[in-house]
Amino acid sequence: MEASTTIKRMLAGNKIFVPTYQRAYSWDTEFESSKTPKQINTFLSDLEDYNRSTTKSKYYFGHFLFEEKETNKFGVIDGQQRLTTIVIFLSALFTRIEQIRPLSESEQEIFEDIIKRNSTYRFATVDYDNQLFKDFVIDQTKKDKNGLETESAKRIVNAFVFFTQRLSNKDEAYLLKMLETVQGASCTTHPVTDESEAIQMFIFQNNRGKKPSNLEIIKAQFMFNVHLYGGEEKESLIDEIKSRFEKIYKSISSIEYNINEDDVLVYTLRVHFNSLWESNAIEKINKLLSEENSISFIKSFTQSLAVSFENLTYFFGKDQRENLEIHSLISLGGIGIAIPFIIKAYKFGLPKSDLSQLCSSLESLVIRHRLIGTRADITSRLNDVYQKFKEDNSAIKPIIDRLEWMKNVGSESWWWAYWNNKELERALQGGVNHSIAKFLLWKYENHLEGQGKNGYSLTRFDKIISPELEHIAPQTENPETGYDTYDDEFIHQHINCLGNYLLLSKSHNCSVGNKPFTDKRASYTHLAQQREIQEMTSENPTWTRDLIQKRKEKLVQFIMTNL
Repeated sequence: MEASTTIKRMLAGNKIFVPTYQRAYSWDTEFESSKTPKQINTFLSDLEDYNRSTTKSKYYFGHFLFEEKETNKFGVIDGQQRLTTIVIFLSALFTRIEQIRPLSESEQEIFEDIIKRNSTYRFATVDYDNQLFKDFVIDQTKKDKNGLETESAKRIVNAFVFFTQRLSNKDEAYLLKMLETVQGASCTTHPVTDESEAIQMFIFQNNRGKKPSNLEIIKAQFMFNVHLYGGEEKESLIDEIKSRFEKIYKSISSIEYNINEDDVLVYTLRVHFNSLWESNAIEKINKLLSEENSISFIKSFTQSLAVSFENLTYFFGKDQRENLEIHSLISLGGIGIAIPFIIKAYKFGLPKSDLSQLCSSLESLVIRHRLIGTRADITSRLNDVYQKFKEDNSAIKPIIDRLEWMKNVGSESWWWAYWNNKELERALQGGVNHSIAKFLLWKYENHLEGQGKNGYSLTRFDKIISPELEHIAPQTENPETGYDTYDDEFIHQHINCLGNYLLLSKSHNCSVGNKPFTDKRASYTHLAQQREIQEMTSENPTWTRDLIQKRKEKLVQFIMTNL
C-alpha cells in the first residue's frame, strides 16, 4: 500500500476490514435541513462544493492508518468512518448510474476494484453489522429496514438511503463527475505490522486532532500498556481486551441514544472503586497505569466495563420493555445519580422485585433533585449507603430507608433537608421544567386511569405518540372568549404553572394551537386528564384562574402522595 495514493488504488486488490474491537459505524444522517448538518450531509455537500469549484487539485480524503494482518489484508485503525461512508456512497452512485444505463467497461473495473469483484468484497465493517452491510449496501438483496439490531446498522441503512434519495434525480454528467472525484481522490496511508506501533500512532494522531471518546483513548492506552509490560501474557491479554471491547461496542450500538459511553466509563469507575466521588476517568486511570500492578488493573477494569455495558443493555432494552418501574425511571431522564446504584444491582444479581423497588425509590430522588434545583451536593449524602451496598450485603433496605428519610426529614436537619417534602411542595408552586411536567402528567394519567379498576394495565410513556405539553390557557392571549382576563397576575402566576399544563400528542397539540377554549375543550377526549378538564368546565366552559389553581392543588397532592 503506497504512502501517497488514491481511493481507488488504496482499495484495489486489497481486503480492508474494521477490527471487531473498534467502534462500529457512528456517522449520522439528517434527512431534513438542520442548523447543524450531520456528518453524512456534510460528506455530500463538501463533494458537491468541490465539483462546483474551479480548483485543479485533487479532492483529499485525509490520512488512513492500517494494521497489516497478512498480504493484501488490512485492519483499519484510523479513518474507518470516512472509508465506510466512501464505500456506501459509491455503491449508491453505481446503482444510480445503472438505472440510467449499463456500466461501461472502465466503470465496471472501478466497481470491482473498489466495491466487489465476484465474491470478494473490498471492505468489511465490524462483524456484527457486516452481513447487513453486504445485503443492504453492496448486494442490495435486502430492501426493508426490519431486524436492525444495532444503532450502527441503522446508521448504515440511513446513509445508503440518504445517498440513494439525493442521487435519484441526478443526471449522468453529475454522477460521472462524482465518480471521477471520489475514486481519484488523494489520500495518505500508513500500514504497520506491529500492533503496538499502530496503537501509538492512533493515540498520537488523535491527541492532535479531533479527540476520540475517553473510552477509545482508554482502550488504546490499555492495549499499548499490555504491549509494553504484558510479558508472556501479552498475546492472551490483547485478545481478551479485544474480545471485551467487541462486546462493549456492540452494547454501545444498542444503548447510545440512552446514555453516553464516557458517562458509563465514569459510572463504572465509581462501581469498580466503590465510591460516588470518582469523576475524572482519564486522570485516575493514567495514574493507575503508571503503577506496578497496572496489568492486573487493566484486566479487572476491562472486565468491569464489559459487565457495566452488558447490564445497561438489559436495563435500557429488554428489562425496561418488561418492567414499568424501570421504564418509568428511564423515561424521567437525567438519571446519572441513579446509574451507579443500578449497575451494582445488576452486578449483584438482585431479584427483579428488588430492582423495581430500587428504581422507584431512585426515581423519587431524581424528581426532587431536578425540580428543586438545589446546588447542595447529593453525593456526600448518599456515598456511605452506596459503599455499604455490597455483594455480601446486597439488601437494598438501607438505600430505600435513607432516601425515604431524606424525603421526610424536617428543616431542623438542614444539611439533609434540601430534598424533603416541604422543598418539593414549594418547587411545585411555580413554573415547572417542561420535560419534568410531561413526566408528572404521565404519572397522573395512569393514576386517573387506574382509579377503581382492578388489574388495570398502566400506559407506558412511549405509547403516547410524541407527547407534548399544552398550555390550556395559551401563552399568547386569545381575543376569543373562554379564558380568564390576561392581567399581570394571570400571566405571571397561572399561565406557566402545573395546573395549566396538559399532556397531548404532538399532532393534537398542533391542531388546537391558540384556539378558543370551547374548541380545545371539545377535542379533550383522548386521555383521562383531558376528560377531567371537560368535567371541571361542564357547567361553565371557561378556563379560569380558580380552575387552574384547583387543578394545580390536585396535581400537587397526587405528587406529594405518590412520588
